[in-house]
Amino acid sequence: MASFFSSAGSFLITVLASVFVFGIVIFIHELGHFLTAKFSGIQVNEFALGMGPTLFSFTRGGTKYGLRLFPIGGFVSMEGEDEESEEAGSFTKAPVGNRILVTVAGAVMNLLLGFVVLVCVVCSQQLISTRTVAEFYEGASTQQSGLQVGDTIVAVNGRRCFIANDIIYEFARTQQGQADLTVLRDGKRVQLDNVVFDTYEENGVNQLVIDFKVLGEKKTVGSVLKEAGNWTLSLGRMVVLSLTDLITGRIAVNNLSGPVGIVSAISEASSLGLSSLLMLLALITINLGIFNLLPIPALDGGRLVFLIIEAIRRKPISQKYEIAINAAGFILLIGLMIFATFNDITKLIV
Repeated sequence: MASFFSSAGSFLITVLASVFVFGIVIFIHELGHFLTAKFSGIQVNEFALGMGPTLFSFTRGGTKYGLRLFPIGGFVSMEGEDEESEEAGSFTKAPVGNRILVTVAGAVMNLLLGFVVLVCVVCSQQLISTRTVAEFYEGASTQQSGLQVGDTIVAVNGRRCFIANDIIYEFARTQQGQADLTVLRDGKRVQLDNVVFDTYEENGVNQLVIDFKVLGEKKTVGSVLKEAGNWTLSLGRMVVLSLTDLITGRIAVNNLSGPVGIVSAISEASSLGLSSLLMLLALITINLGIFNLLPIPALDGGRLVFLIIEAIRRKPISQKYEIAINAAGFILLIGLMIFATFNDITKLIV
């Protein structure tokens, strides 16, 4: 009986945490579209959070506000957005600059949310981890290769490190037993090529042993904001690198995760505490912001491409073609989501 209540409690926490994460990420995204549309004089017919049947709704200022049954997704329906309309306040009648702002506002809001959440995460830490080497473990290979106490690591294999975690991430991407480090030593940049690391094998992949510790610094308002900004840049780049690795085949497509995988990750993060859940929230919202700006039909980035073309040629592309291309992109995204969900379920079964 105790086991049953424990499992039920764990399930309830997972559900609440998932609704919280999905809800706030989607709400902020759609709020960006909604506010810029309103400020641009574009008629917003509906602002809905969730998908499926409407649980309740009300209308104010010509806009229907609704909460729907399934807490995944949401939308802002603007007049003339996906169909031809001659009505006043139509999306297609607004200046192209205003439409570009409306289109990118959702992604920008997601990135801002990520920054705000990361400020909270950094504030919860006792110290801010720097990229400066504090000490080495006994017999450290990196010290024998030229790395010194007091060196600040600014790049690994030519890729800049914004935060201490970037160093770990770049080491994880390095499958050889060595890496090229760029450090700041006595105010000067020093290049350390072929720094040797001890290695161990994990899931058939060589991993580097990090044989040194970094300094921690006290928090100030300025250092917290700077660290949160660097975390935002770091997570954003991590998303881009992950997409690149997926496209180039460095990461197997079977590692692609969908909603089920995200819920599983949320469950694990929520069991580790609020800080871990907030970090995952930051990663998801930054991921959504960047992914939405990809030039894929049916995403904000796909619409942005059409608007940029319109701004350059000073003539819109025929809306029937845009609708057809977006419909094809939507089908592609649904197929991708089904594939990712199948992957997630397969991993859970195995």
